[in-house]
Parts: sequence; C-alpha cells; structure tokens
Amino acid sequence: MKWGLACALLLAMAGCGNGGASTLPADKESKNSKESSNTHQTMTTENNDIIVDIQTTKGTVKVKLYGDTPGHRDNFVKLAREGVYEGTLFHRVIKDFMVQAGDPDSKTAKPGQMLGSGDLGYTQPAEFVYPKHFHKKGALAAARTGDQVNPERRSSASQFYIVTGKVYNDSTLKQMERQMQMQKVQEAFYALQDQYRSKIMELRRNKDQAGLDALRDQLVKEAEQTAASAPVFTEEQRQAYTTVGGTPHLDGQYTVFGEVIEGMDIIDELQKVATDRNDRPNEDIKILKVTVEA
Repeated sequence: MKWGLACALLLAMAGCGNGGASTLPADKESKNSKESSNTHQTMTTENNDIIVDIQTTKGTVKVKLYGDTPGHRDNFVKLAREGVYEGTLFHRVIKDFMVQAGDPDSKTAKPGQMLGSGDLGYTQPAEFVYPKHFHKKGALAAARTGDQVNPERRSSASQFYIVTGKVYNDSTLKQMERQMQMQKVQEAFYALQDQYRSKIMELRRNKDQAGLDALRDQLVKEAEQTAASAPVFTEEQRQAYTTVGGTPHLDGQYTVFGEVIEGMDIIDELQKVATDRNDRPNEDIKILKVTVEA
C-alpha cells in the first residue's frame, strides 16, 4: 500500500498505490478523536482552529489546523501528543509540487529504502471543505491511496503533505478547468455504465448493436450534463494560484485540513534538496517534535 498522492490529471506521480487499507469503524475513529481533544487543554481560535509547531532538522514550521475539518484536526493533535511523528522523515519531496511526511516506517528506514507504505491500521473519513480550503501554496493536506482502491477518498491516518506548487497564468487555469470538466464527465459516464450493466449485458447477448448505440448515446448525454456542475475556480483560488501558486489539479481530490502560517521559507528550502529516483531526500530530514500550542 502506497500512501502517495493518487495519480493526478496533469502530473504523473511515481509509486501511486494499488493496495488496500485496514480500517476502523467510523464511530471508533470519531471516538478516538473526541477523547484526545477532551484530555488536554488546547489553544483554539474563535473558529476552533488549532496551532501546532512542527520542529524539523531544517527549522520549525507553524501550522494552523482548521476547525471545520475536526476529524483530521483532532487526529493530527492526538498523534502529535502521542509522539507518533517524532523521528519520522520527509520521505517524498518534489520541487514545485509538495513535501510529504508522516510515514511511521520512516523512523527506522535504512538509506535508500523506499518509503510511503507505512500506516497506523486505520484511515480518516474525507472532509472536503471545497472550495473554501484548496491547494494553495502552504496548504496542509492528507495523503491517501488511489481512487481505484479507495473510492471514498479516505485519508491516511498519519501521512500528510505541504503544498509548494507553482504560479499559473489565467489561461492555464482555464485549460485546467476544461480538463477537470472532462474528468467529471468521464467519471459520470463510468458510474452510469455500472448502473446499466445488466441492460448492457442483455443487449450484448442479443447482439443488439443498435440498442447498444442508443444506450451509449443516452449515457453520454446524461454524463455531459454533469459538466455544468464541474469545478470552476473561485476568485480567491484564481488570485492565489496566479500570485503565490499551488497545485490546483489536486483540488477536491484530497482533504485540505490546515495551512502553514510561519516558516514557509523552511519548506521552500526543503523542497530544493537533492533526492533519489523515488523522490526521497538523499540526506534525511527529520521531524523532531510536533507541539500543540496550549
């Protein structure tokens, strides 16, 4: 199982996962999150955001965890307090894209060992608050396995990434919107195919090509109607993506649950380090401690 970013539309990522994941029931996960938040006093804002400091061998990065993604927020706080992140590596670094960390197996990894498959035996339900939270530079999001094995887009319990991305011009964003609309149509068509599978098999058994053609045209038309509701970038997204940058093609695909508020210069330096063919830094970059401000 590979807790990478699933293969995206515009960027072929190495090592996308094909494996499954063991899970806990959703109510068990929610219970764990509630227990962790009730055990300690935590500094929150009026929006129930929580501030955490990620101390690394490159410096300290201050992150805000969003109050409106409480499952991911509380899970991250719980793992921080349990020391789960201490000693883990930034095991996947891709310049102008993102830096990824949180694989528990990375604590004891040998030089050159391929990482990204470690987990904690459960996943987090997706919490998409889109388009309010999107993949601007500095966004904190949860890694996950690909749609093929994870259609609900549940998040890894521990692995996360911080967006570095790049700046886009408006024409490129418009082109990306068209591609996102095409993907939406394709997904809708495949879903309709599944709904009509028995009818399709019946037409095939009867060698009714005219019937198959008519049904195909019907499904294509229905799928194309979904393009009207496909993602369109908001003015806030356009402003961010054309100034500070980000990774817009990941929007709506992964749970964004926080953002860097101090120390983005450290992440910018981190993304420039030399890496091997699996995008692992040649020199280990460790998380020394994650501290919840209280």
